[in-house]
Amino acid sequence: MGQSRTDSRTLLDGFENYLLVERSLSRKTVEAYRCDVNQFLDTLPRERPLSGALDAASIRAFLRLVSRLGLVRTTAARKLTAVRILCRYLCMEGILQADPSVNVKLPRRRRVLPKVLSSSQVERLMEAAVQVPDRFWGLRARAMLEMLYGCGLRVAELKGLRRDDVSLGDRFVRVMGKRSKERVVPLGEFARDAVQDYLTQGRPHFAGKRASPYLFLNRRGTGLSRMGIWKIVRQCLDLSGMGRQVTPHTLRHSFATHLLEGGADLRVVQELLGHADIGTTQVYVHIDREYLREVYKTFHPRG
Repeated sequence: MGQSRTDSRTLLDGFENYLLVERSLSRKTVEAYRCDVNQFLDTLPRERPLSGALDAASIRAFLRLVSRLGLVRTTAARKLTAVRILCRYLCMEGILQADPSVNVKLPRRRRVLPKVLSSSQVERLMEAAVQVPDRFWGLRARAMLEMLYGCGLRVAELKGLRRDDVSLGDRFVRVMGKRSKERVVPLGEFARDAVQDYLTQGRPHFAGKRASPYLFLNRRGTGLSRMGIWKIVRQCLDLSGMGRQVTPHTLRHSFATHLLEGGADLRVVQELLGHADIGTTQVYVHIDREYLREVYKTFHPRG
């Protein structure tokens, strides 16, 4: 079967009819699959018959192209599904003798390394929290930032902290993580001092006559929302002049990376972060290697 424009149009019409009639797919899904298949067919050499041009290599080449375009993984998966259904259809029609898509998988997605702050940037952010005229706001913001960074907490974990979860004397905090998994994280000196100042001066101001169990309170004396936490961190970032590329989760990434830079064991970092799978924690090893590479290039005479 040649692959002129006419042949492609006829093929697509037959494929569309197959999807609608035999597969009973919705019109919207059929339109998406037809578009995906048309894109795929456009990548095949027109001078060769379809039976010779469409093979596993051509499908993988198409998926690499999709990956380079930066499309989200769900879109890439849909395009692969469309090509697989096309291959089955062509086998049914006798155009292909075997299905070349059977062993084709999506290319492994490159893991994007999370942004990490340097120690000096962390210090700038902490200092920004106490620059505001509202002293109580500053005490709360500083305590929140110190716990996000010093304990490696997620925003949801910080939000859920109760007053009784923090033991200043024993210097630890009890954290309820994902899937209700509890862990105990040490409370560093800076975090302990910031929380102590907030508890003695800031929290009573926000609590008023309310008796909320939560550690961090809003102006109404109730627990802060996720958005409330984001706004406070964002204001501190603006004051520090670090722009808007940093998020509360960046402090958690920085916590893990700085521990590894200091020589902490990967398993220990996994426990502190509350990761169920050490594979999730290993991304920070890659960050650490990038850091080592930069140090080498900066300071080694032949770097």
